[in-house]
Amino acid sequence: MRTLKNHVILFDNECPMCYAYTKAFVKTGMLSQKGREAYQKMPSNICPLVTHQRAANEIALVNTETGEVTYGIKSLFKIIAHAMPFFKPLFLFSPFIYLMQKLYAFISYNRKVIIPVAVKKNSLQPSFKRHYRIAFLTFTWIITAYILTNYAHLLTGFVPLGGKYREYLICGGQLFFQGAIISFYKKEKLWDYLGNMMTISFAGSLLLLPVIVLARYIDFESLFFLLCFLMVAGLMFLEHIRRSKVLKLGWLMSVTWALYRLIVLGLIFIL
Repeated sequence: MRTLKNHVILFDNECPMCYAYTKAFVKTGMLSQKGREAYQKMPSNICPLVTHQRAANEIALVNTETGEVTYGIKSLFKIIAHAMPFFKPLFLFSPFIYLMQKLYAFISYNRKVIIPVAVKKNSLQPSFKRHYRIAFLTFTWIITAYILTNYAHLLTGFVPLGGKYREYLICGGQLFFQGAIISFYKKEKLWDYLGNMMTISFAGSLLLLPVIVLARYIDFESLFFLLCFLMVAGLMFLEHIRRSKVLKLGWLMSVTWALYRLIVLGLIFIL
């Protein structure tokens, strides 16, 4: 595998995903041992070449010989194409570039709610793009509701089966319910909180996917599906508490998160 020499990639050291994949570039030999640096500790010889805010938004790759800087998905394409030249034609295909740029931006502008970390004082943060956050909320809402709609058929021994849009209404309802509460409580954290909340819901639904698949081949007792659901719900609640601490929101949002679900469960049995 060919090493891209005389290049430094600037990653966000507060982002576990960024840390992991840039480290992989070095370990696999795609970049040299000194080809990776956190933008928070940007070398002085690189500082004048880089637009700092853009580097926080989109990972920057700097050619230390020519001063050329690429950002975002093009940085990743440049590294991969140099190491594995057979990818070059794909990386020059305009529709593929466009799609990958949108996917990269979707992940990059939501990375702080996908894997949250405590923000260090005065550290440069990625810009907030509302349309990418709304896209993230919409995506996680649809996928989560779809999986839960399928899982609901496994709980009919304990919970009445509702209409095909029930889980979509429940998931969407929690967005509005929690959104209304945090708007009165700490409005400045509305979008960060909703992003974190839907990441938890999405992750919880993914944990239920293997159970749905197993149910097609193995005839489990209904109690097994209920216990799996309760276990996942418990893990989600613990993760909600953890993320609320990271966001410095205290206990209120976790209490209302659980309260909403209890209210919905009661309505399901009454109606």
